[in-house]
Amino acid sequence: MAGLVKAKEYDWKDSNVALIGSDLDRSVKKEAAKTEPAWKGAGEGVGVQIWRIEKFKVVHWPKSDYGSFYNGDSYIILNTYKEEDSDALLYDLHFWIGKHSSQDEYGTAAYKTVELDTLLDDKPIQHREVEGEESSLFKTYFPIMTMWDGGVDTGFRHVEPEKYRSRLLHLHGDKKHVEIKEVSLKKALLDSSDVFILDLGLKLFQYNGATSNKDEKYKAVQYMQDLKSRRPKAITETLEEHELTKTHEFMKALSDDGATDSEKNTKGRKSQLVRCAPQVFKVSDQSGKLEMSHVSDGKVTRAMLDPNDVFIIDIGDICFVWVGDGASPTEKQNGMPYAHNYLMKTEHPLARVTVIKQANEKNSKDFKDLF
Repeated sequence: MAGLVKAKEYDWKDSNVALIGSDLDRSVKKEAAKTEPAWKGAGEGVGVQIWRIEKFKVVHWPKSDYGSFYNGDSYIILNTYKEEDSDALLYDLHFWIGKHSSQDEYGTAAYKTVELDTLLDDKPIQHREVEGEESSLFKTYFPIMTMWDGGVDTGFRHVEPEKYRSRLLHLHGDKKHVEIKEVSLKKALLDSSDVFILDLGLKLFQYNGATSNKDEKYKAVQYMQDLKSRRPKAITETLEEHELTKTHEFMKALSDDGATDSEKNTKGRKSQLVRCAPQVFKVSDQSGKLEMSHVSDGKVTRAMLDPNDVFIIDIGDICFVWVGDGASPTEKQNGMPYAHNYLMKTEHPLARVTVIKQANEKNSKDFKDLF
């Protein structure tokens, strides 16, 4: 296999992933999953586990970096939990796609997610997450989420502070969740309503925007303390926007270049996805070949969902793949790829995708809310 080639932003969404799992028998996949070293211990205890795709391989992501993601990579996240008064383990299984992740990485993450689902006896609820449009469930795992530029090929971990490249981090959020995102070193991206951290390796600056909230400031202080603990020689300084002069080192480290349209868009606070009336499709091989057909425009009822087939229910911000208990192996394997390819032709290709198995639908509040 040739080396990975980084794609342009969200180029992965144009890929055809219908091949994922389409010709593999479930029992063969499970045997293959048992030989995957990365899955050792997966789902055996309550908590979150994370893996990154590195050149077609699944690699454990260090626990110290949980909540940190590179926008050039794809990740697999497993949350194992128990309900009250029950010892049964339940699972939410996500694969997360960075906006610069390559088609190879995304495809591998999708395939390996199905493999892990098979290893866990089809018990997990599967989710596709896209950078910038993560579900509220996904965000609950990480009180702080940090988005870094680059990826496995540029890998910027464990670098000596003296050799550190300068990075500007943008903090935005509330007491429930604060997101930290690396942005370009430009004055034009400073926002009075948020907090920023300028990381120069051995000098760390916290910039408090004039109207930033206490939660952003508090998380910034925590983040600065963590950096300081790992770099004892680093000097830290907190700056208030109204006190900052143009000649301060913080301002000198930033360029006067204007923000690009793409950079401006990253400052948006709300999801670009909008809830809409349901579109319902059926994925079935009853005719002898796998086909997707339109079922309903504007409404969805339980009576529409035949246990012998797979259904795609698109409501704009979420696209559900409902897998009937009696669906064929081919139908089950292709629900997610069909949903992915369908979304690529819509005006909301970045919508999250959730695979709901009929037997486990009671564990998904979002799906139950449809009815």
